[in-house]
Amino acid sequence: MHRVSRTSSRRAGLAALSTVLLIANLAVVSCRDAPTKPTSIRIATGSPTAVYYAFGQSLAAILNRELPDVRASVVITAASAENVQLVGSGGAELGFTQADVLPTSPTGSPTVNAVARVYDDQLHLVTTSGGPVRSVADLRGRRVSVGASGSGTEITVTRLLEVAGLGGDEVRRERLGLDDSVTALRSGRVDAFFFSGGLPVRGIEALAGASAIRIVDLSEWTEPLRSRYGQVYVSRDIPRSVYGVDAVTTVADPNYLIVRASLPETLVRDVTRLLMERRAELAAAHPAAGRMSPRSAIVTAPLSLHPGAAAWYRATKP
Repeated sequence: MHRVSRTSSRRAGLAALSTVLLIANLAVVSCRDAPTKPTSIRIATGSPTAVYYAFGQSLAAILNRELPDVRASVVITAASAENVQLVGSGGAELGFTQADVLPTSPTGSPTVNAVARVYDDQLHLVTTSGGPVRSVADLRGRRVSVGASGSGTEITVTRLLEVAGLGGDEVRRERLGLDDSVTALRSGRVDAFFFSGGLPVRGIEALAGASAIRIVDLSEWTEPLRSRYGQVYVSRDIPRSVYGVDAVTTVADPNYLIVRASLPETLVRDVTRLLMERRAELAAAHPAAGRMSPRSAIVTAPLSLHPGAAAWYRATKP
């Protein structure tokens, strides 16, 4: 009787152990089969009618198509300054910015790195063709949109007005994004507006197609800006073929694609690879994107390249 009880207990124990092992195996299989949560990549861009947005939309489509574990999307912003803040604070993973928005001497551990120098922005000063604004000096006392608050345009224009002796209240400033600037010029709310973007800026292109406009030459201000604010500024032409108006020379400023410094190296390496390998597709979204090359992309001072981006460029030896 005692022997039967001991046997029964052994059988009961083995059955319990089998049940535990079965549950454990099912848990392992369940964990293995459960889909992993995709990595979110938010791309901070700018106005829907400007270059950053078109570039960002195309890049997001490429990342979603070719990186199965990534879900990329674009964020509409005021552009450069806001984009740097968003990427640095964790509100976005990628973003576009003008070089002159960045601190010239970063301190401490960087929160933002570069993926690539992508193209140069040209500063546009747009007015009506029959209006009185033919030079920066003509802006004195007039209503002028200097770009949205938090934009790279506002930073560049503030510097330009300072070196031109038009700081403070010398100009009646409106802080409007591109779309609102176009509307304000059409309605007469402003006499002129500034916008910094890669050629062609779609919003200005549409305005030129519907109205008689003038783009003001800014070539005389490149050297004063370089002298006071650093060598980032260069002169670039806006040919007649771009907007159908008289050709001018203006101030240009490099643009970077930036990334949060804490992103994994493998992910950033994949982003860099697709950015460079899909240049033709990106250029179809906006011609400015087609001006990238691995050789020029690595010139990102004052930012350092993200280790993942640097690894891709080293492997390809641009």
